[in-house]
Amino acid sequence: MLNLIGSALLILASFALALSASAAIPVKVVVVSMFENGEVTGDEAGEYQLWIERQKLNKKFAFPLGAYDLHMNDAGVLAICTGGGVTNATSSIMALGTDPRFDLSKAYWVIAGIGGGDPLDVSLGTGVWAKHVVDGDLLYEIDGREIPKGWKYGLIPLGAKEPNQESTGWTVDTIVYHLNPTLVNWAYQLTKDSPVADTPAMKSFREQYKGFPQALRPPFVTIGDTLGSSTYWHGELLNNWANDWMHLHAGKDSNFMTTNMEDNGSLTALHRLAKAKLVDTNRVLVLRTVSNFSFPPPGKTAAWSTTAPYPDKGLPAIEAAYGLGNIVVQELLRGWDKYQTTIPAAK
Repeated sequence: MLNLIGSALLILASFALALSASAAIPVKVVVVSMFENGEVTGDEAGEYQLWIERQKLNKKFAFPLGAYDLHMNDAGVLAICTGGGVTNATSSIMALGTDPRFDLSKAYWVIAGIGGGDPLDVSLGTGVWAKHVVDGDLLYEIDGREIPKGWKYGLIPLGAKEPNQESTGWTVDTIVYHLNPTLVNWAYQLTKDSPVADTPAMKSFREQYKGFPQALRPPFVTIGDTLGSSTYWHGELLNNWANDWMHLHAGKDSNFMTTNMEDNGSLTALHRLAKAKLVDTNRVLVLRTVSNFSFPPPGKTAAWSTTAPYPDKGLPAIEAAYGLGNIVVQELLRGWDKYQTTIPAAK
């Protein structure tokens, strides 16, 4: 009798799980933003607001495990704002990925936000599609006043003995994530000729970077790589470290171009979720648009530059993150019959 009851309960539980899975809302694209100014609608826009208002994401889902409620539309676009910093991003993406209300198994993820930019490679407003996301927090650090003679900086890889040295000891496997290059190239080809707004304030600010031809350019779209860390680092010496760090972990074909404070956390969560087959990490894109430079112009100090106001409050970069990201989102929606099963590739 007990065996019969146990079997019946098991059948009922299996049926309930199947019913729950079938009731989950299928999502085509998840748009990931990182911060918002004030309210999510009706005031000065942060990264989240433009998506909610312009894509008519009128279905609101309470999301107590996240920083903000979720928003979705009938076209299959779901948007999340993770909150700033690696820990917020990691926990928010993990909470969404395990939310039984949504089927994310075929969803594309468009992480789109602003970031700092290396003036050796980019200009203000530039959109950078990343092929590599690298963690800039997982390291050893000593105070700059105690750096041994001959060291360029006091940041040392885990498991190494000195800066810019490959690990031969204890380390972790979440320092670098390689995105699907086929998808990245497709997104770049789709957006590379899209105009990114320039403004007088941006032009005036970048004119200070004499001797940096890329920084002097009007905004453009390119492929590069992004370095994430909860520490808002700044200055030419640390920028040198960032370029070395990117090459050390992502390979010599990588190119550090943007800084961020969330993407390494988001990618860590997504890769954990992929282990449970809840998401597909081959469908992840990371776009950062440059709101500020990562080191000062000639004649200015790092201390001044670290807290200098962003030209136009960074709004052109916020607009660019939405504009470039939305080109990709709309193409995925238009071609969903194909892209649902086949990841797009550049022609």
